[in-house]
Amino acid sequence: MLDLLLADGAGTATTLSARLPVTRQAIAKHLAVLDRVGLVRATSAGRERRYRVDDAQLARAVAQLSSVGSAWDARLRRITRIAESIQRNIDNEKE
Repeated sequence: MLDLLLADGAGTATTLSARLPVTRQAIAKHLAVLDRVGLVRATSAGRERRYRVDDAQLARAVAQLSSVGSAWDARLRRITRIAESIQRNIDNEKE
């Protein structure tokens, strides 16, 4: 949904539902959540609301997710080293 909004510049629940395999109502609910968290901004266009991605807010979200991802990568590397050390100890005890 965000990809389509970024590519097209803006969209409505109706235009997005024509391009995605979900109902217009589901799209509208998702857009409402994205609006609530600030990733998109809505403006009235007749009876519908047009949504645009808030580029600054999206950049902040991407940076935050990248930071969280890096922290988890570091944790997983530590867990891997510990597991490998335990396995080496088990292998050495078997010899």
